[in-house]
Amino acid sequence: MRPSPAQFDMTIAAIRTVLPLKAPADALLRQFFREHPMIGQNDRAIIAEIVFGILRHRIFLECLTEKITPHSLLLAYLAKFEGMNLRELATFINDSEAKWLARIKAISSTSQSLTIQAEFPEWLVEKLQKFMSDNEILELGQALQCPAPLDLRVNTLLAKQDEVLATLNQQGIEANATPYSPIGIRLTGKPAINKNPLFLSGKIEVQDESSQILGYLLAPRRGEMVVDFCAGAGGKALMLGALMHSQGRIYAFDISEKRLNNLKPRLKRSGLSNLHPQRINNENDARIKRLQGKIDRVLVDAPCSGLGTLRRNPDLKWRQNPQSIDELKTKQTVILTSAAKLLKPGGRLVYATCSLLPEENQEIIEHFLSENASCFTRLNCAHILSQQNIPLDTGEYLQLFPNLHHTDGFFAAALERSKENLA
Repeated sequence: MRPSPAQFDMTIAAIRTVLPLKAPADALLRQFFREHPMIGQNDRAIIAEIVFGILRHRIFLECLTEKITPHSLLLAYLAKFEGMNLRELATFINDSEAKWLARIKAISSTSQSLTIQAEFPEWLVEKLQKFMSDNEILELGQALQCPAPLDLRVNTLLAKQDEVLATLNQQGIEANATPYSPIGIRLTGKPAINKNPLFLSGKIEVQDESSQILGYLLAPRRGEMVVDFCAGAGGKALMLGALMHSQGRIYAFDISEKRLNNLKPRLKRSGLSNLHPQRINNENDARIKRLQGKIDRVLVDAPCSGLGTLRRNPDLKWRQNPQSIDELKTKQTVILTSAAKLLKPGGRLVYATCSLLPEENQEIIEHFLSENASCFTRLNCAHILSQQNIPLDTGEYLQLFPNLHHTDGFFAAALERSKENLA
């Protein structure tokens, strides 16, 4: 990618807006574009790609740069990761910068420390080293430096996977079935899918394959009562509704009115009639208490560090820290405990995060089971998926890694409430 002089200047301004990271990078970038409405769609795409590229490689870039400024970070990124030579950069640099860029182009990343090569902060490397080898950490880090593909979920109420694939290919959009989800499609490139007739008619939704697999772990049946406890904008709840053929009832709970409002147009397109979004104040809301012991299936996609989504959200490496992880662990434990009370005897709960860390995943589940040994048992995720002809075996827990499965980093555990009443 070779920005024009105008794009170069606007990218520096965008970096200056984003880099303090006082909010999520994508939100800051949207704010920047709102404040500069004269920037065209193509220019926005180029600026966004460069800004997120810098965020992905920021640790290495700052190692190369003596005086860290938006200007120097941009030059180092273009020279090191976009392959621009000094002649191509001549418009943007002076003599001293040319000498500096010539030096850094000769620096090999393989000569750097694990932290720099993996593009992970030191605190995260230390946490990963508790359960991964250095080679595994490096492979994971390198996979997370690559942009994520664009995955779609076919709305099976309105279309079939092969039908959608054929339509996309007829439109000149390269698309293939996902390897695990039987209703997933992976695109090559990033077409403007939100303007596509398939999207506008509700036949497809944007959803990473890892997230789609959660629906098959929960495996809701027609006519059941289901709760999506942390629904967000409702992507998983919409999938659950389709799996249930719009029969039964799904409650999509979330504390954010804004997120639930984002669900409304998606729900309208989906053709579902069994999905009921409801804002709650907290995990002890009266709406939840009224449903205790009445629900067949509960999905808990818990608030987490999001470190498995670094391909999409590279800024999380700086917006999370050990203290924030500890705070999240407390929240996760409280939410899981509250959500579990909703289940009727024999009901199933799936707990999931897009975190890579056992302290947000296995340790939360193991603590919960130790506290509720007489009431809950752990199900084998591989067996559940095998029953649905999904060839994915990561053991009792579902544990996905981008370097191994080409999805977001994802964890899930399936629990079943015993058929005896809770004590």
